[in-house]
Amino acid sequence: MTGDLKTILTKKHASRRAVLKGAGAAAVLAAAKTAFPFGAHVAWAAGPETTKAVLGYIALMDAGPLVVAKEKKLFAKYGMPDVEVNKQASWGATRDNLVLGGAANGIDGAHILTPMPYLISTGKVTQNNVPTPMYILARLNLDAQAISVSNEYQDLKASVDASSLKAAFAKKKAEGKEVKVAVTFPGGTHDLWMRYWLAAGGIDPDKDVQTIVVPPPQMVANMKVGNMDAFCVGEPWNGQLVNQGIGYTACATGEIWSKHPEKALTLRADFVDKNPNAAKAILTAVMEAQIWCDKMENRAELAEIVGKRQWFNVPVADIVGRLKGDYDYGNGRVETGTKQYMKFWEGFASYPYKSHDAWFVAEDIRWGKFEAKTDINALVDKVNREDIWRAAAKDLGVAAPEGTSRGAETFFDGKVFDPADPMAYLKSLSIKRAEV
Repeated sequence: MTGDLKTILTKKHASRRAVLKGAGAAAVLAAAKTAFPFGAHVAWAAGPETTKAVLGYIALMDAGPLVVAKEKKLFAKYGMPDVEVNKQASWGATRDNLVLGGAANGIDGAHILTPMPYLISTGKVTQNNVPTPMYILARLNLDAQAISVSNEYQDLKASVDASSLKAAFAKKKAEGKEVKVAVTFPGGTHDLWMRYWLAAGGIDPDKDVQTIVVPPPQMVANMKVGNMDAFCVGEPWNGQLVNQGIGYTACATGEIWSKHPEKALTLRADFVDKNPNAAKAILTAVMEAQIWCDKMENRAELAEIVGKRQWFNVPVADIVGRLKGDYDYGNGRVETGTKQYMKFWEGFASYPYKSHDAWFVAEDIRWGKFEAKTDINALVDKVNREDIWRAAAKDLGVAAPEGTSRGAETFFDGKVFDPADPMAYLKSLSIKRAEV
């Protein structure tokens, strides 16, 4: 057994193996030596209430754990053999199918932009503003999104500092042309990264540019035909843009906020409330997949798996480099072995810190998606189910953080978000829609 596996397996699992006899013990020990650290079978106090759930995903690398959990039969391992992982056309389609629910030919849960369960739960983005309560069970990843810019601005060498684009955008507008920046969903993570980046550079995202919504897999094609000046999206689309020579990466989002939270695993609240053991089983399978995805020695295989036609339908060459932290920014800047690779597990990447959810809600207050009087902590407590994550972690025998906050977070421009005082953060920002 490798040293890495020894650190992941718990004393509980070790003692359990020790008392098993003969062929049974040998089978468990053999299973422990496979790529997955938790063996071939897990004993549950109570089995799942259902064996089926329908989960949605968008073709983005942070959906990798759901794809791996399906491909490696981890859902089946935890008593959920009939879990479906179905591609969604856009985040809007994901929202609509979550509102429908699995029982009505929609979906029960999804790989999702972290703010979306809050926007859906409060009815801010649903038809007729009817709330559909959602729960966040896990974070799927940290970092590894990017902001890319058209080759029209190649000479400006935009970076994490967007200020070099301010005059160029103003000139283009003065000539009667539109300056368009693309994001994937209003109020979603990519929208918030784009807005933060622009505002930090003195560019008002509502007044100085026009924000358009484009599904992730369509970003490169739209940039190619000149429909946008910049976009923010997850990988592999920024890497593909560079490989096709259409634009360049101004910055990875980890340069804006190091080790920032990104996507989440969400389930409809009614599904979880009705099927708590099934929900935990789904989460446990995804968590084990996250551990597998996080290992650098598995990244090449991960790229091959998600690149398949039935999943992303993307060449491995457009995926694997940035997945390992190797960045060709497309503007002469090439860096290898960076820390900008996607984190699926390290640094408690999977744990859904409430402090992180509080930042997303605060940013959506900043841009008018939520009212300034919104009780951030109460809303987070309603949607964030880190307690289920802790229960799953206990079953897996993996460590959990001591608390629900990662503490104060510092951004590249020196702004600090203290989850104990979100209003102080909002007051410190010069460009915003909220009156705080």
